[in-house]
Amino acid sequence: MATDLQGKTIAFLCAPEGVEQVELTEPWKAVEQAGGQPRLVSTQSGRIHAFEHLDKADTFAVDTTVDVSRPQEFDALVLPGGVANPDFLRMHKNAVAFTKAFFDAGKPVAAICHAPWTLIEADVVRGRTLTSWPSLQTDLRNAGATWVDEEVQICEDGPNVLITSRKPDDLKAFCQAAVEVFKR
Repeated sequence: MATDLQGKTIAFLCAPEGVEQVELTEPWKAVEQAGGQPRLVSTQSGRIHAFEHLDKADTFAVDTTVDVSRPQEFDALVLPGGVANPDFLRMHKNAVAFTKAFFDAGKPVAAICHAPWTLIEADVVRGRTLTSWPSLQTDLRNAGATWVDEEVQICEDGPNVLITSRKPDDLKAFCQAAVEVFKR
């Protein structure tokens, strides 16, 4: 597994505040351990502030912003959750466009917990099967998706492969599925 992602650069899109820390750090480690290069993309330069549920946690340096980066620079996209993180991203025009461009380019996307809110805003869930934090199921269904209550869901019924998971307890399966899909 140490070289599965050799030569691949994976974007991690996060808002300046509100990302669930473990949903950022665990997939990040999985990408690194597989030989890939994770890059933190945000809507602002500087640092983002992660959370552990509703409590402030660590900060992380931003590598680049959605205003200057293009999906062509990356092989895949990871959307970590946290309640505030995707809620902020779905209100940022360039973050939504950045996300949608991965679907348009046929590149894999992995989203966990509340992250599908950003996918709904990008209008990329119609006809897809996803899982998420349970409170998003009505939003996903209203946006044309099929929602399932599973640890990890890999959907290939669309222009790209979409990997989704429900919560931090699903991170092991989420990370394994993401690395497996990203190495293709």
